Amino acid sequence: MPKHHASGRRRAGAPVSAARPRDAHRLERRRTTRVRGDFSLTGLSQKFAIAAAASGLVLTVTLPTTAATVPQDDSAVAAAAAPTAQATAAPREISVPDAALVDFSRTALQSTFDADAKLSEIMTAAGSAAVPAAARGSLSAPMDKLVITSPFGYRVSPITGMGGELHSGQDFSSSCGSEVFAAASGTVTFTGWHPYGGGNRVVIDHGNGLESTYNHLSSSSVQEGQSVDRGDVVAQSGSTGASTGCHLHFEVMVDGQAVDPMGWL
Repeated sequence: MPKHHASGRRRAGAPVSAARPRDAHRLERRRTTRVRGDFSLTGLSQKFAIAAAASGLVLTVTLPTTAATVPQDDSAVAAAAAPTAQATAAPREISVPDAALVDFSRTALQSTFDADAKLSEIMTAAGSAAVPAAARGSLSAPMDKLVITSPFGYRVSPITGMGGELHSGQDFSSSCGSEVFAAASGTVTFTGWHPYGGGNRVVIDHGNGLESTYNHLSSSSVQEGQSVDRGDVVAQSGSTGASTGCHLHFEVMVDGQAVDPMGWL
């Protein structure tokens, strides 16, 4: 017998096994789980697919956002969208009866500023030789025109040429005989010759430890013990004492210690 016939046929006399009976329920399940020929889901795999699909839907809806949301009903949304009555209302005019008295005057605005009283307050609060921040402008200019030539502080002496000299005041250039004014109200405590280079000198005590001095004067117009007001003429500028030319050497003293006059003018 040819080879292909031998492989395709059973040998004669070989026992034939009985055919397995068909399971009608098994065939029914195969038919009902087939989905349009693409794939089929059975048992646990079908439940997993449904759960996955449902989970994906929930995640899409409940993803967190960066803006907080507050549930609102339809009436709240409508109220927010509608303009308020205050925003749309026309402005009202307020009328005043003809007999009504309208007065905008203030007593504080009509009062006169007392510079010396303010200076006294500053000195009472200061309590030391340090120049308080509020002191600027509390003293009046000692001359009509202030031309600064040598500031307060350490310098090379114009007389000796030595360095490290403390210039205890502020120099203002002027022509000889120019009027010198009291920087604030007070009492003259000294008028005369200053033996330590100040030449003709006037000292005014303004109270609370504050003094002003006027040096290198050609002459003075006041006497010791005399009361003066702010802006009164007390002397005339000159070049007496340790001076190289006509000018005013103006000092401010707090508790006997010289401070920068520019912090007060």
